[in-house]
Amino acid sequence: MVIPESLLRRLDVPGPRYTSYPTADRFVEAFGPEDYRQALRERVNGVRVGGPAPLSVYVHVPFCESVCYYCACNKIVTRHHERATEYLHALETEIDLHLAELGTGQPVSQLHFGGGTPTYLSNEELERLMGALRRAFKLTPSAEVSIEVDPRTADPQRLAILQQLGFNRLSFGVQDFDPDVQKAVHRIQPYESVRDLVHAARALGFESINADLIYGLPLQTAASFERTVSQTAALRPDRIALYAYAHLPERFKPQRRIDGAQLPSGETRLRMLSGALSGFLGHGYTYVGMDHFALPTDALAVAKRQGRLHRNFQGYSTQPDCDLVALGVSAIGRMGSTYSQNAKTLPEYYDSIHQRRFPTVRGLAATRDDLVRRAVIMAIMCQGRVEFESIELAHLIRMREYFASELDRLAPMVGEGLIEIDDHSIQVTALGWYFVRGVAMVFDRYIHADQSRARFSRII
Repeated sequence: MVIPESLLRRLDVPGPRYTSYPTADRFVEAFGPEDYRQALRERVNGVRVGGPAPLSVYVHVPFCESVCYYCACNKIVTRHHERATEYLHALETEIDLHLAELGTGQPVSQLHFGGGTPTYLSNEELERLMGALRRAFKLTPSAEVSIEVDPRTADPQRLAILQQLGFNRLSFGVQDFDPDVQKAVHRIQPYESVRDLVHAARALGFESINADLIYGLPLQTAASFERTVSQTAALRPDRIALYAYAHLPERFKPQRRIDGAQLPSGETRLRMLSGALSGFLGHGYTYVGMDHFALPTDALAVAKRQGRLHRNFQGYSTQPDCDLVALGVSAIGRMGSTYSQNAKTLPEYYDSIHQRRFPTVRGLAATRDDLVRRAVIMAIMCQGRVEFESIELAHLIRMREYFASELDRLAPMVGEGLIEIDDHSIQVTALGWYFVRGVAMVFDRYIHADQSRARFSRII
């Protein structure tokens, strides 16, 4: 597919990934521990007939043994593994704080360990943490239990332990297989080591294997990334997450070690994205959305076909819009119509936990307008289609009146072939999927209010 350079220049701008709306940069410090406690109580008081809807639970493990220069995650680089002991104790206390409000046995349909590097924890530490979670919550029979795995910190024996602990999904951080690129970002992991881990995971019977890739890293070229795409596809992971590197050295200190002159141009990035799209599709993958591919038999691809796709802080998901309990330093959760984030530093997080207080330092209670716009943005991001009637019935508005200015702003995108609009819907085209974040941004009231986008990655 040929994309005009004029279109690239106009639309390749910074913008949110829309794992939430409003986005996390809109959270305010006025939302604190008591607001979060009230949101938990409203969940309990609003239990539907038949019992509470299942929760999603996210656990953030911030520790890493070495720094990857591209990383923008909240992390603590240390080889002092004894630091994990105090952190586990704090997590157990935070779990207890939730039990005091929610009670024991809340159903959980999705449990995810992220980081940092969750496999930084020893087998015994992971067993201790999983035990605390199982005592607190009730995993549903079909629960997705996933963990992010750094191939440099795992071997087949470790994967067997993870399976025994109840994990049924793995996500391997691959990023790129080119040795020069790996050296430039300080993450050396040969293709053969990842291949052996994937084969071991298959033999152990894990339900789903994901591989993360990043394009836009230093020294990457369209040709080198094409090789990485081919190598990844040959491993046949069930899912592939393809992320655009966001170079924000003023915000993320490790990125200052990257030589900006080695970063690929916008045109090269587009060629990498286009090549990855055609490459994975050519290998039989379904393009789920902005940053996800899946094998046609995978639940994510099935959800896309059936219009049941959702998006949360972990990206695209098969899980309905469920409440998310987020545990650990910097973790972001969602409860009802509220969002909340924990303290971003360990001292601040520990201080709250030692006082047996929720470590919530900021958040947001969504307004009616936020909820309407969230519904539209998520429909664009997940289905690539907004049905006017569905939004109107759910939120008691008239689309063409409520979003008159937004529909006017979409007019150029119609002319450029990015979307189609009729009396009943907005439809993103095949070309429009390259710029789906840009389409969604039209409905973001906050971005249009202040035009401040430098804090986001570029949409291509």
